[in-house]
Amino acid sequence: MLVDGQVDRIGQAAQLSIQSDAATFDQPVAAATHSEALAVALKALETHQEGLEIAGIGHRIVHGGLQFTKPALLTPSTVEALRKLCPMAPLHQPYNLAGVEVARNVFPDAVQIGCFDTSFHRSHPWVNDTFALPRSFYDQGIRRYGFHGLSYDYITGVLKRDYPDLHQGRVIVAHLGNGASMCAIKAGKSIGSTMGFTALDGLPMGTRCGQLDPGVVLYMMQQNGMSPEDVNSLLYTRSGLLGLSGESSDMRSLLASDSPQAAEAIDYYVFRARREIGAMTAVLCGLDALVFCGGIGENATVIRERIVDGLGYLGLAVDQVKNQENARDIGNGATRLMVISTDEERIIARAVQAHLLSAPEA
Repeated sequence: MLVDGQVDRIGQAAQLSIQSDAATFDQPVAAATHSEALAVALKALETHQEGLEIAGIGHRIVHGGLQFTKPALLTPSTVEALRKLCPMAPLHQPYNLAGVEVARNVFPDAVQIGCFDTSFHRSHPWVNDTFALPRSFYDQGIRRYGFHGLSYDYITGVLKRDYPDLHQGRVIVAHLGNGASMCAIKAGKSIGSTMGFTALDGLPMGTRCGQLDPGVVLYMMQQNGMSPEDVNSLLYTRSGLLGLSGESSDMRSLLASDSPQAAEAIDYYVFRARREIGAMTAVLCGLDALVFCGGIGENATVIRERIVDGLGYLGLAVDQVKNQENARDIGNGATRLMVISTDEERIIARAVQAHLLSAPEA
């Protein structure tokens, strides 16, 4: 890696972080929107581009719908098609596409490649892809798409490279971060996911609710007089760990808190994670390995320990010392228990490289 940059706390006290072989620095920046944040980051990276040509830029696009099942060149018509999917991923898709426009303006001669979080899950069998609704809705595209596919793609690649026998087996990957999901993977293919039509389903997240009886939404609208916009805001931005604790969406803050509500939020998070591991094991008809990744999965040792506690019936057990060391293998049971750092950016970079190498010369 030549240089890495990111902007945190967009719209609040935005902070730019740059890391390179030469130096590391952080500085406050004016970035009220994601577009402004990307423009700031790209400007800061200019000093590292001397003598280099930016030939291609990769973008994470959360929702690819039915049409986009592999990385795609982001032409104006492609972007327009992806824009129609914004209602399915309102926290991500608009900002993903805003990033495409900023990058296109700054680097008009570079190819723009979109990589889709939904693509990895298109191998789902029909029973894991559909809802029990009239068939016409399935034909419209109302189905379980699954997300975090770039992360699962990377983890599956690591397993194939380093543990080929395990790669051919039955693996649950738990991507736990501000967004969280689990994927049931068999012989390297996704056959089940905790997330569905949108990135709301399954596990509770930082600000998203996770699994919810749809009757709750009907009740809120019919009895509480909430509008669709009100419900959207509630489920996406005011629920999850933040809603349960009334304090924070950040697991680090909740673990450090003395609040009973914070403790209860963590209890619920752990309970739902255990429940989904059981469900994904049923999808796989057994379990050969559980792999943690993502910000919480890779760093929150106590959360890993608490989730695995009680899963001895699956052959899972935590080695206390290895868990505290964040070792790759943290288990001492019959079923493999692992922590593998995910790298979605590497999957995107590989897709851009593949396109550039395959494109005919002008």
